[in-house]
Amino acid sequence: MPERRGRAVIVDYGSGNLRSVEKAFRRAAEAVGFGDDISVTDRPDAIAAASHIALPGVGAFGDCRHGLDALPGMVAALQEAVVRKARPFLGICVGMQLMADRGLEHGRHAGLGWIPGEVVALTPDDANLKIPHMGWNDLTVMRPDHPVFRGIAGGTHMYFVHGFRFACADAGDAVAEVDYGGPTTAAVARDAMVGTQFHPEKSQAAGLRLIANFLQWRP
Repeated sequence: MPERRGRAVIVDYGSGNLRSVEKAFRRAAEAVGFGDDISVTDRPDAIAAASHIALPGVGAFGDCRHGLDALPGMVAALQEAVVRKARPFLGICVGMQLMADRGLEHGRHAGLGWIPGEVVALTPDDANLKIPHMGWNDLTVMRPDHPVFRGIAGGTHMYFVHGFRFACADAGDAVAEVDYGGPTTAAVARDAMVGTQFHPEKSQAAGLRLIANFLQWRP
């Protein structure tokens, strides 16, 4: 069981809005009395010592996976902490997509395989909708009982930037959707893992609420 005052780490593997993510985590941590132990790290030993782990990501799926693989021991440390020890994990944007079995962006790339499914091109039904999907859009929350979505109602606006989507093999793993020329996965969850296609660090008060919920989560 994690300590009451936790230790949250944000994984630095060369991809992600690390400064804005760290700033948002510090603001959320202060609001809920989590403590000030928020750090950005590229060290596997820091993952092992963490109570909460966040994996942001921007760019192409394959590049992000290569960035993780380039850190010796990082994937194994994440596997141990998140899958075996059930430490709370938050994947953001491509960090969420990496939880899938594979990504099909610019080729076929292995994901972490934590939540069955694959990452495929976003193809809205409306040809007038631009790719990438960029900007504010409202959520449909299918599992409002999930602790990380506590107080985040359907219709809440979050900020998106993506051209690919997580196609879940099991519909029950999708906890929220967004309509962009058809329903698109906005968040996934399984066991101690949760991922958001939107950027909570860019989503103002609602995003801070989600991060605060995550820091208070003790699966």
